[in-house]
Amino acid sequence: MTDLQSIIVNEMKVQPHINSETTINEIKNFIKNYVKSHRFIKTLVLGISGGQDSTLAGKIAQLAVNELNESESERYEFIAVKLPYGVQKDANEVDDAIQFINPDRVVTVNIKAAVDQSVQSLKEAGIELTDFQKGNEKARERMKVQYSIASNTSGIVIGTDHSAENVTGFFTKYGDGAADIAPLFGLNKRQGRQLLKSLGASPHLYEKTPTADLEDLKPQLPDEEALGVSYQAIDDYLEGKHVNAKDAEVIESHYVRNAHKRELAYTRFTWPK
Repeated sequence: MTDLQSIIVNEMKVQPHINSETTINEIKNFIKNYVKSHRFIKTLVLGISGGQDSTLAGKIAQLAVNELNESESERYEFIAVKLPYGVQKDANEVDDAIQFINPDRVVTVNIKAAVDQSVQSLKEAGIELTDFQKGNEKARERMKVQYSIASNTSGIVIGTDHSAENVTGFFTKYGDGAADIAPLFGLNKRQGRQLLKSLGASPHLYEKTPTADLEDLKPQLPDEEALGVSYQAIDDYLEGKHVNAKDAEVIESHYVRNAHKRELAYTRFTWPK
């Protein structure tokens, strides 16, 4: 490994091999312990997109809530949120994911009116967003809705960020990158598939081509096309394996360029001199 790869591997916490049952229990226990240590928490809130990451995070969160309700006097609830922009092309897969998760409650909020009004208001103020920037508006509106639901129900928002996404900065800052806890961090993409398979998910829930699906002009754009590198290469890199020089360069470029997304807001006391 190069020096930079060693730094990144250490930061992203991905192990070359994981035991599915052990890892699922570790994630469940993390969620349960966090909830029990914050007495205000009564709900866990998560937007379900129909993709691998939210399906996995949602399933484990629901299992954690089930166990909390069996062992604690308090009553907890997992709330799955459907957040379409208009008519979602893969709505059937969202429903399949929700059926697999079997959440305590499902809330549906269509974000189209709010996003379109925001885009129009900015345009009237002389700020005309690109299609890509409108995609970020969608991501931030979805997160705003989740936090509104969490606030209304004494809850927290669960993030779906994992290490293969974190290393590349492939998330919207203060959009899907915002959350109270990120239980999937330390996993890469193939390990997420491994856990879903272990949990008994239907193959189409973890074999689906990953897509953020935020851009109107590029619907269902595959993550790997947007990133310019395959998840297999990213996963290998995070496991400390050798990848070809071109793939390593792309991964490291994303890591360096998007470092600001992994950092909290600086103050005059924390900015390095």
